[in-house]
Amino acid sequence: MKKTGIVLMVIIMFVSLIPLSSAKGKAEIYEAENGLLQGVNEASTVTGYSGDGYVTGFDEEGDALTITVDPAKEGLYQINIRYNAPNGPKQANLFVNDISVGTVDFTPTHGFTEMAATKAILKKGANTIRIDKGWGYYDIDYFSIQKVTKEPVHSISKTLVNPKASPAAKSLMSYLVDNYGHKILSGQQDYSNIDWLQTHLGKKPAVVDFDLMDYSPSRVEYGAATTETEKAIDWDQQGGIVAFVWHWNAPKDLINQPGKEWWRGFYTDSTTFDLQYALSHPDSEEYRLLLRDIDAIATQLKKLQDANIPVLFRPLHEAEGEWFWWGAKGATPCKELYRLLYDRLTNEHQLNNLIWVWNSVSPEWYPGDDVVDIVSYDSYPSGGDYNVQVGKYDQLLSLVKDRKLIAMTENGAIPDPDLLPIYHADWSWFSTWSAHDEKTNSLDHLKKVYNHDYVVTLDELPNIKTYPIENNEIPSAPTGLHAESGNRKATISWNPVNNANRYTLLRADTQEGSYKQVASNLKATHYTNKGLVNGKTYYYKVKAVNNSGTSTNSSPIRVTVQAKNK
Repeated sequence: MKKTGIVLMVIIMFVSLIPLSSAKGKAEIYEAENGLLQGVNEASTVTGYSGDGYVTGFDEEGDALTITVDPAKEGLYQINIRYNAPNGPKQANLFVNDISVGTVDFTPTHGFTEMAATKAILKKGANTIRIDKGWGYYDIDYFSIQKVTKEPVHSISKTLVNPKASPAAKSLMSYLVDNYGHKILSGQQDYSNIDWLQTHLGKKPAVVDFDLMDYSPSRVEYGAATTETEKAIDWDQQGGIVAFVWHWNAPKDLINQPGKEWWRGFYTDSTTFDLQYALSHPDSEEYRLLLRDIDAIATQLKKLQDANIPVLFRPLHEAEGEWFWWGAKGATPCKELYRLLYDRLTNEHQLNNLIWVWNSVSPEWYPGDDVVDIVSYDSYPSGGDYNVQVGKYDQLLSLVKDRKLIAMTENGAIPDPDLLPIYHADWSWFSTWSAHDEKTNSLDHLKKVYNHDYVVTLDELPNIKTYPIENNEIPSAPTGLHAESGNRKATISWNPVNNANRYTLLRADTQEGSYKQVASNLKATHYTNKGLVNGKTYYYKVKAVNNSGTSTNSSPIRVTVQAKNK
């Protein structure tokens, strides 16, 4: 469900609570009192500061502190802040080289403490870091920068939390784990958007998200009807990955007044249903209706299991936001409801085709490793802000200690695939809320994403139901590409890839254009493409493919076709 996001810029991104160990080497400390002070002042009343004092007095609009940092090398840096916030939680605005990186959140303290604030690509030499007032009433001791050199070496288990998981679910999980950190899967909310993507991009996503919302009994009572299950079966038959969310209309107590209509019954403001009461009174009507609703959803999920369809299942999403009724009473009832869902669907209904996806970042809301396969975040920055949300990724990485997959299960603007590997933001997949909004994702950006080597689309998926469950090495990108032109033809050659057993040759009219298949199942490391136009320039990529169908594309090579002189 779309929400207003924090403004974040593309190259430099806000990071909250990144483990300090993500950077290597000695940190360079820059004392706040040596910076440019605007409306703020140096003080020494609070003990425990470093240097000659600290900066305080952030209490009026326009108050700011700017420091200049001077790294010896260009690169990705972690920026930490040592602060004091004795008057409760605070928030401030942060800028790097005059570009907003959104906000930094200070948790309450009783003295100075250091926190990770942002990751940024800093140039060699002078760079500025500025903090503006925000909520005000906090103290700044120093900033530090530390070059990020650690590349994540993930150690993700392929074992699902359900010991009776179906072979198809195991195969899908195996593929997701093998792909993790190598590429990101493209995804889209709402099946009705797929034809638009095919028409405008020439591609379909790897993942489609469907919604169980209108199967909620309290919606059915008002006449709601849907064919989401049948649509999911159709998508599966195309070879795509099926995901489901459930905008669970409250079982009862819908307000159903203007602005709070029955169909808004999953929102906290449109129902008085009390989850905490229901769970603490298992003999109550409220509890019985919870089970009724779960059983109704089980009927639909059973249809998918009968069709041998594994499902990325994401119930109780965005719980910590508390705008949905399942999060309105806080973390404890929500986690209890999640476990009730897991137990009833897994043990009572024997649904073994589900891969369980949790969708909150805060440790307080995490229901536990034993009932979660994948953790996730829903990302809604401002339109056109294609940052990779590395802050939320790193928070989730810390939450699960890098032992579970991390996905971006909803998004507005799609992260720039050029930046994902630079920031080590290894989202397993993204899933865009709307395909048609030019303000959120420009058509040029969508074309870039869907034709990017780092992004997996439907045509690049292996058979996810027969994918090997054991380890399966993803092919390296082909190298050593060479192109030789002749009369109306071009011969492309490349170096062999050890872990590939076949190759596919792709061609486009422009470097960033849509690459179409020229030849597939090639065993040799060369191919002559005939029937070309003399004088025209073509771009080629070579795709290395392994036994299970997993593939990696080469960088493009350009060739202008021309007949050789006799």
